[in-house]
Formats: sequence, C-alpha cells, structure tokens
Amino acid sequence: MPRGMPMPKSLRKIDFFDGPYFFLSNFYASEIEYEGRTYKTVEHAFQAAKALRIEHKIAVQEAAGPGQAKAMGQRVQLRPDWESVKYTVMLNCLRLKFAKDPLRSRLLETGEAELVEGNTWGDRVWGVVDGVGENHLGRLLMQVRRELQTEQA
Repeated sequence: MPRGMPMPKSLRKIDFFDGPYFFLSNFYASEIEYEGRTYKTVEHAFQAAKALRIEHKIAVQEAAGPGQAKAMGQRVQLRPDWESVKYTVMLNCLRLKFAKDPLRSRLLETGEAELVEGNTWGDRVWGVVDGVGENHLGRLLMQVRRELQTEQA
C-alpha cells in the first residue's frame, strides 16, 4: 500500500512489519530522544537502555544501523533491573516514536487491526514465529494506538 493511502477498514491483522508496514518495526528510521540522547531508531534506544555502562550506551547510540545496535546490545553488561523494566522502556520508546506525524497518523490508520510482529529469526518474546509467541512488541504497539485513539476522541 503506497505511503499516505488509508488502510482498509476491514483489515483484521498485520502480521509482519515489512513492506507497507515496515514503519511499525523498531528498525524503521525514526529519530527519538530518550533519556537525553538522540537515537536513529527505537532499536538503538532500546538496546542502549539495556547497558549498565555509559560508554556502552554511547557505542550503541552511535551504531551505524539498527542491526548493529541490536548485536551490540546483546553483548553489553545488563543493568541490574533490566528484566523488570524492559517492557516499560519499550513502551516509552514507542510512545516517543509515534508521538507526532506522520508516524502518529500511520499507526492510527491501522484502525483495530491486530498487530503481530511475525518473524523468521526466532523471537517468540517480542514477536511470533509459526503462530507461537508472546508478541510483546505488537501488544505494546496496540496499547500506544489505543492511547492515541483516546487522545484523539
């Protein structure tokens, strides 16, 4: 679907964040400011937020692309509270990403469609593989969308 075109009202599920729905991906270029630093993507911000040491946060922030940021984030020393805050960190990053147009409008245009981060790389926590997974990213995106819908009403 071309950018700017309204999504069909009957759309029930978006199950891969690619093609016309790549904007839903954390790898989509969408600069956000998180905890006083500017990041190229949500993936950069999220991976940097994991790090205990400031030099690792900066290195992830400066990563050339989101894939590199993700790889670096998998090697950092985790902050001690990471497991208890990671979903809140993601939610806050997504709120920042979709706070203004055009991404705000594009998320709202998904209507009531179920958002599922289907993937082929085996992530069953943030997404779904072969119908199995917790889909935390999709669920948080739908939460942000509901918040924006309420704000708009």
